[in-house]
Amino acid sequence: MYRVTKKFGHDRGYSCAFRQWNAQSDCKYIHGYSLAFEVGLSANQLNEQNWVYDFGNFNFLKEWLQNNFDHKLILAQDDPELDELVKLNQVSANIVIVPRISCEAFAQMTYDFIDDHIKSLGHKIIVEYVTVSEHQANSATYSK
Repeated sequence: MYRVTKKFGHDRGYSCAFRQWNAQSDCKYIHGYSLAFEVGLSANQLNEQNWVYDFGNFNFLKEWLQNNFDHKLILAQDDPELDELVKLNQVSANIVIVPRISCEAFAQMTYDFIDDHIKSLGHKIIVEYVTVSEHQANSATYSK
């Protein structure tokens, strides 16, 4: 089995804000991070170039991360303040609405996007995991 890792670090600037509205901590308030993403891929055989996957072909993911996390206010679709917060869209915030808010949920959302993309290309590549981190101390990983 061959494995590769692609990282989109905190230095990339995927700065976003969100809140876990039902938290019993300060996480219930809007707060932000420059999220980092790490993707693990594997394959039983290398392709014609002797690669699992061309690192240069991750632009599809870079674009998706920018569209979903870069300078975005991410809101849960079940947030009780959603109607009020959505009024900020395109005035004071660029809003993305997602089913769930957490690094775990962001990792699964990203995993599913990558997995769908890889499968659509017909590659025999396995998405091993996606890890999302708020900073060096806090991260969450999703894998199947």
